[in-house]
Amino acid sequence: MLNISCVCLKLNRIVSFLNEFYGAIDPQILIQYGGLLIIFLAVYAQTGLFFCFFIPSGIFLFTGGVFVATGQLQHHLITVCSSLILACILGCITGYLFGRETGPLLYKRKDSRFFKQKHLRAAEVFYKKYGELALTIGLLFPVIRTFAPIIAGMIRMNFNRFCLLIFIGSALWISIFVLSGYLIGSIPALKEYLPYIITGIILTVTIPVVTRIIREFKKAGDEKEKKS
Repeated sequence: MLNISCVCLKLNRIVSFLNEFYGAIDPQILIQYGGLLIIFLAVYAQTGLFFCFFIPSGIFLFTGGVFVATGQLQHHLITVCSSLILACILGCITGYLFGRETGPLLYKRKDSRFFKQKHLRAAEVFYKKYGELALTIGLLFPVIRTFAPIIAGMIRMNFNRFCLLIFIGSALWISIFVLSGYLIGSIPALKEYLPYIITGIILTVTIPVVTRIIREFKKAGDEKEKKS
């Protein structure tokens, strides 16, 4: 039976962590010291390394778009989008290869702070339920964009088909977030409110999605356990 209070407590801890994590990110420092490279690495890490699923790459993408518009990131918009699409594709391929090579071992791996068997089982159920959408539209959502490529590798999905799907998903995800930031940053009247807009948009989009994913993982994991 689902322990509601326990789930709520865990969710509150996750939300608190996200708030602290986002609050610690200063876009000015991001541009000054890391620029496009930091955004590239954030996208690659979240899509390619399972232990980096918590990285809020959405805020990097949106902020990157804002700074292209304001001139603080001195790269052409096409260059930024192309580079980050490449980062996403490389990350997904890394996840795919990881899943293909270590899939059987993951099922035998013991639970740890950054790995839970129930998450693996839930991701498998999610992938089987939504299929190719997990590699296209699924890239729009945190956690899913990290684990979907791994599951695709574990089931040894056709690599050429996989590359086509993640190209579509990457182009969709990167374009939506970067262009949204660019459009907001292009409006002079909103310039002084950009920090509040960025924080508001990221929290508004991310927290409900994380909440929904946690519920889906819990539900899917329970269903998987009942069938086994």
